[in-house]
Amino acid sequence: MLEPGNNDQLPPIPGKRYFTIGEVSDLCAVKPHVLRYWEQEFPQLKPVKRRGNRRYYQRQDVLIIRQIRSLLYDDGFTIGGARQRLTGDEAKTDTSQSQQIIRQMRTELEEVLKVLRR
Repeated sequence: MLEPGNNDQLPPIPGKRYFTIGEVSDLCAVKPHVLRYWEQEFPQLKPVKRRGNRRYYQRQDVLIIRQIRSLLYDDGFTIGGARQRLTGDEAKTDTSQSQQIIRQMRTELEEVLKVLRR
């Protein structure tokens, strides 16, 4: 997901469940208005919204934001390119999981076939 070398200058993520937009801004070195814009551009980024429409980010959101930041600022991707890269990573994960499930089902079906042939 995120190479440790890309974000050495960023502070470690504390062991909290939720983070405010200000905390995430400090943790990721990105201004709050940029975070709000990225919410519109990246479907993976969905902070919890509570009363008064206040955003609360979870640890996974912070990791995604750091990955987006790395793609845009360090690797020079455009917004569209970064979006494609993130959805491509998800698709690869989904495909490998699907292939693993298919292999497991095939093995189980072959075992059932052996039992039926006896």
